[in-house]
Amino acid sequence: MERIAHDNDAVRTVRANLERVGRTDRPRIALPDTERDAFPVGEVVRVSLNGKTRHARVHRGLDDGLEIRACYDNARQARTGDGEDRLPAWVAEHDLEFGRSVLVDVVEEGFFYGVRAPSDETVYEVPDRPDDGLAAIARDLEDGQ
Repeated sequence: MERIAHDNDAVRTVRANLERVGRTDRPRIALPDTERDAFPVGEVVRVSLNGKTRHARVHRGLDDGLEIRACYDNARQARTGDGEDRLPAWVAEHDLEFGRSVLVDVVEEGFFYGVRAPSDETVYEVPDRPDDGLAAIARDLEDGQ
């Protein structure tokens, strides 16, 4: 497992917005349109929240923008939406309000990202990429195929 600081030259930081999901109090991270290429729509990616690796799906929002709506403990939960969403607790812990900026660090494009409050500094522990063949078999098993 590799360790990399948020301010390393290999890490690109994207300023995103913390917004509400519709009229609810559930948070979402609205990603900037200028960074669309850095986030794979519909795919489950790994996201670091407070040093813990979580899993999230990158969604296309109603306004056609990209967003992260939830962060889960594993990839299956991120695909199905089952399980506890860890994003609301992270927002509460950092005392962030809707409309504020959050920072999304692109650590390994298409695979691993870090989310942090604007004043936070961190060192990420980048997980190893799973074997593509084994990951496909696991997805097929989860889908019941």
